[in-house]
Amino acid sequence: MNTDANARVSQRPLMSIIVPCFNEEAVIGRFFETVTAELDALDADWEIICVDDGSRDNTLERLLEFARTDERVKVLELTRNFGKEAAITAGLDVSTGDVVVPLDADLQDPPSLIAAMLAQWRNGYDVVYASRRSRQRDTLTKRVTAGGFYKLYNRLTTVPIPENTGDFRLMDRRVVDRLGELPERTRFMKGLFAWLGFKSTAVEYDRPAREEGQTSWSYWKLWNFALDGLTSFSTVPLRVWTYVGMAVSLLSFLYAAFLIFRTLFLGVDTPGYASIMVVVLFLGGVQLISLGVIGEYLGRVFVEVKQRPVYLVDRVYQFGKQDDHDTAEAGPE
Repeated sequence: MNTDANARVSQRPLMSIIVPCFNEEAVIGRFFETVTAELDALDADWEIICVDDGSRDNTLERLLEFARTDERVKVLELTRNFGKEAAITAGLDVSTGDVVVPLDADLQDPPSLIAAMLAQWRNGYDVVYASRRSRQRDTLTKRVTAGGFYKLYNRLTTVPIPENTGDFRLMDRRVVDRLGELPERTRFMKGLFAWLGFKSTAVEYDRPAREEGQTSWSYWKLWNFALDGLTSFSTVPLRVWTYVGMAVSLLSFLYAAFLIFRTLFLGVDTPGYASIMVVVLFLGGVQLISLGVIGEYLGRVFVEVKQRPVYLVDRVYQFGKQDDHDTAEAGPE
């Protein structure tokens, strides 16, 4: 056991739990009941930072009920819905813990796993991520698309991400501090976690079904999320179209040579309209697809150069230590 691990064994750390919330009114009560029981059983102090990401139901009111009864609960109210990645970033930015754990409110990532994560942190690991043993509870479509995404992503990028993992993980303060230094506006957190490196290990678990409420992740959102991940961490799609252009040019040259040979040596006249239309439509489709890929990357550049903050905080609520207060806080510049 190294020196850092020896120090951690005797340390009673402060643990920050980051909870992004969007329309989670139905599960908030059950979440706090479960999580606080698990945290109280740990050899650690704790705080819970809930980030209301522009909820349209009574999520914020429910969060404030618990914040008023426990000073260890802090609530951030964002000015609108910025997305889960931005909400996690907001929570990480205000966290003060020696270790930090992003955790969804729907309890599909079991809080009981935090104890095993903390044990691995005390063994010297800086990142302990939760890995699902299987996806048998998912639909066939979800299993196929998720598996395809991980395989494609890990083939196209130089920094692979572990399969069947999400944002649920324990991170040492050093990792969180380095994460806060990354300037990206498009926050594909799984990729950022992997890019940071640090000594990591996995804790496996079986993911239960969602107890209440419905997921806000439609297939369209998941598709766009996958595009964000691929274009944020790989330029291979751009390079592919260089090769496609070379291949199409070669095929066009060979086809032209074939037509010339057939006309001059075999005396076969080439009908014009059908062959021209096929070639034109094929090349037009290739050009539109390649322009779409280039547009995706240009869109990312457009977002980055504007230097807008990742999120805006409207109010921060923490009772007991201090009264709740208005803020004009922004995300990382």
